[in-house]
Amino acid sequence: MNLKALAKKDLKTTAKNTALIIIGSLIVSFGTAVFVLPNQLVMGGLSGISIVLHESIVKFLSTETIVTILTWFTFVLGFLFLGKSFAMKTLVSTIVYPIFLNLFLKLPSENVFNGFFIMNDGSDLKLILSALFGGIFIGGGCAITYIGGGSTGGTDIIGFITAKYLKRIKSSTAIGATDALIVLLGVIAIKEFYLTLLGILAVFITTIVIDKVFIGSSKSFVAMLITDKPMEVSRAVIEGMDRTTTIIDSVGGYTGKAMKMLMVTFKMGQYSEFLNIINKIDKKAFVTIHQAHEINGEGWTR
Repeated sequence: MNLKALAKKDLKTTAKNTALIIIGSLIVSFGTAVFVLPNQLVMGGLSGISIVLHESIVKFLSTETIVTILTWFTFVLGFLFLGKSFAMKTLVSTIVYPIFLNLFLKLPSENVFNGFFIMNDGSDLKLILSALFGGIFIGGGCAITYIGGGSTGGTDIIGFITAKYLKRIKSSTAIGATDALIVLLGVIAIKEFYLTLLGILAVFITTIVIDKVFIGSSKSFVAMLITDKPMEVSRAVIEGMDRTTTIIDSVGGYTGKAMKMLMVTFKMGQYSEFLNIINKIDKKAFVTIHQAHEINGEGWTR
């Protein structure tokens, strides 16, 4: 591939990823503006901090104004402590998210689409639906942003900075602890236990949706197989499943015995077929199977 074609391909990839980040940010801002902020659901993130600050310290500023300020503040923190490369991944969301948030906050009004986005029938049902769909929209938007290679920034940046300087703490733990602290502060600021529970529910829904959209969408598996009959298994996989194998030299940690380990990739529809091959050739084989997030290369769709 010549340089011109390569540059064109890189441009298309960049355009596609940027589009995904914009779409993801749009969906997150919609979920936050229509379901979370109007109902004061503290579910972590910048929206949660904004609700807490608005209710306790800076009541003279609207929540959307606080969100915008915090969005750019965390972006600057990411640039200073995590570097230019990371900051660039959050730049698109940093620009797009506050703009769409302020636009979508106008939707829950009697003057917009004849009050289409306002639910007046039962406050409890409204809050439950807001927690449910707020989590769905925010989780889906975040996942699409991640697929585009971007980041929504926000409190994630605080978690990444904490993990960078406190080596014993994982970034996922730091992010979770940050959101948990925000929810706890929300209990103190809002002083409504029911709203707190709904905020926690929204967090769980967000996490599940991210997992399903970003990770769980894969229908492929990777198997690591230790067997006394590696060549027989390999041949059966190649001929019976039309999948290739990789044979790796390995040593048993307990026995110190030299052995062969097979790595096999296959699709969901071939799962039972693969297990049948193992059971037929070597029932004593040790097999570990993992779901693959993505598989690229010959025989797989990039």
